[in-house]
This record gives sequence, C-alpha cells and structure tokens, in this order.
Amino acid sequence: MSTADEPVLLVSTQGAVRVLTLNRPAALNSFTAAMHELLLPALHAAAADATVRALVVTGAGRAFCAGQDLNDPELTGSEGDVGNVVERRYMPLALAIRAMPVPVIAAVNGVAAGAGANFALGCDLVIAARSASFIQAFAKIGLIPDCGGTWLLPRLLGRARALGLALTADKLAAEEAVRIGLIWQCVDDAALMDTALALAAKLAAMPTRALAETRRALDDAAGLDYAAALALEAARQGQLGRADDAREGIAAFVAKRVPVFKDR
Repeated sequence: MSTADEPVLLVSTQGAVRVLTLNRPAALNSFTAAMHELLLPALHAAAADATVRALVVTGAGRAFCAGQDLNDPELTGSEGDVGNVVERRYMPLALAIRAMPVPVIAAVNGVAAGAGANFALGCDLVIAARSASFIQAFAKIGLIPDCGGTWLLPRLLGRARALGLALTADKLAAEEAVRIGLIWQCVDDAALMDTALALAAKLAAMPTRALAETRRALDDAAGLDYAAALALEAARQGQLGRADDAREGIAAFVAKRVPVFKDR
C-alpha cells in the first residue's frame, strides 16, 4: 500500500527490462496531473536508455488503472477542460507508447477502465490476470473513448464489437477479452508478473529494432492498400537487412549458435 510520501509512479529495472508501476492503489491508480508529469518523462527516459530493451507497465494493488481521476484539480479547477486535458496529457501518452523503440507489455492486474483500458490496449502485448477486466466507461459520463480508443478498438475488434463496448460501457472479463482478440493472454493472478517479466526478458533478447519496426509496419499498413503495403515491406526490409542484427541473426543461424542482438 502506498503512502502520501511515495511517488505515484514507481520505476525499476530488471536486467534489460524497465518496469513502470502506476502507484495510487487507494484510487485504483487513476490518472492525475501529478502522475502524467512522471509517466511521460519515464517513457521518454526508457526510450532514450540504450540498456532498456523491453518495457512492462502495470499497476499497484488491485487495479491496473481506473482512468482519469475526475476529482483531480486539473479537471475540477476553474480552468478545467476535458478536451484540453486529453490534448495535453493523453495524446502525448498514447503517442509515446506507440513510438517506443522497444516492445511494451501491459500487465493488467485488475480493472482497466476508461483511459486506463486504452493505455493498456495501446501497448504491444497485453497480459491480464484472470480477475482483471476492461471497461470503456466513457459513455457513462457523456464522453467518447480517448487515449487512442477510437482508433484501437475497431482495429482490434471490428466496428460491431468496438461500438458494443463503447456504447454500453459494459465490463469485459479478461478471459472474454482474450477470446474476442482484444488482448494477448490471460493468466492466473499469482502468475501475472512472472509471466509478463519472462515474456519481456524473451523479447529483450530478440532483435529489438526489428520488433519495433514490426509494430510500425503493422500500424502503417492499416491505412494502405495491398500494393502500398508490399512496397512498405520491401523498404523496411531493406533497411533492416543492412543492420547488424540481421547479419548476426543470419550468421548465428548458419553457424547453429545463439545470436546476440544489439541493435535498438
């Protein structure tokens, strides 16, 4: 349990894996201006640190993140403006996650609601505890999905399911989220962090630059026709083929040894 003296974001490193833990458990790790002011720089710091080759984000206590704290002075003050908060806080947050030069895993340990759900879904892989759930809670307070939700949901689920979740604001259990393709994996609660960290360590040992380029290529191809996507593949493959990791991977395969990847 955190106290008033503890930071609202905890940062730790395990080998080549950086772990960011949202740390307002009494408030279900809901976002505040103070949390944003630590979280975005922490993402930028991980991106700039060449020793970091994978990132895990999770929450302290019984929730991943309940979304925006509606009691935060940034919203309740005389200058409070939801659109302004989305533009200044959530746009940079969503873009930073999507631009990370390393793979990003969300370890969802409890409820992920509103912007907290879409913050998780914007990560490369989402692993959820069996007791976790996802809620597009915006309709309950007269708003639309933000933190990338309007882009992410239809691409992950299709229009019908995306609208269903967004319009009803119903809770989606982690096991059902896996079944419909919203997230990657659901595990027993006690195994969540071990599973997430093991996957992060596996990805950290892989060709990190190629993994990040895979994410970018898939995102970019979503807006292209087939011929343009093929041209994108050829261009990106040409760039990666000239990089050290591709040479190392091919040489290790031929020599039947374990490759050592260093590009980022």
